[in-house]
Amino acid sequence: MTATRNDDLGKLLLRITLGGLLLFHGLSKVLQGADGIHRMVGAAGLPDWLAYGVYLGEFVAPLLVLLGLFARPAALVIAFNMLVALLLVHTGQFFSLSKMGGWSLELQAFFLLNALTIAVIGAGALRVGKPDARWWA
Repeated sequence: MTATRNDDLGKLLLRITLGGLLLFHGLSKVLQGADGIHRMVGAAGLPDWLAYGVYLGEFVAPLLVLLGLFARPAALVIAFNMLVALLLVHTGQFFSLSKMGGWSLELQAFFLLNALTIAVIGAGALRVGKPDARWWA
């Protein structure tokens, strides 16, 4: 396998990890609703319609990342979604550890940093559609 092929395989694995794991969170909200998100958004004094962004950030964007379609902008949507989640829900956990000794926000940090990584490196050649060097790939 060439270095380029290895890079593309690594990008695919990263996309599967981020998109696949985050998609479960989005699917849960699609099936059960996002009432809790609506309450949090309202409690923060933000317009209620912003809560619908969770469907974009946790369902649509992960699907696009998995497929490698518009992977960079989709990854930026995920990163923004994670920043909003950190600010609305998790501010009290920034300096705390979980019961197992890890950082309380390691999952959120994992999603955020992996999304930023995909935004920087792109989807790679192993994706749906014609591989090219455009910024959104």
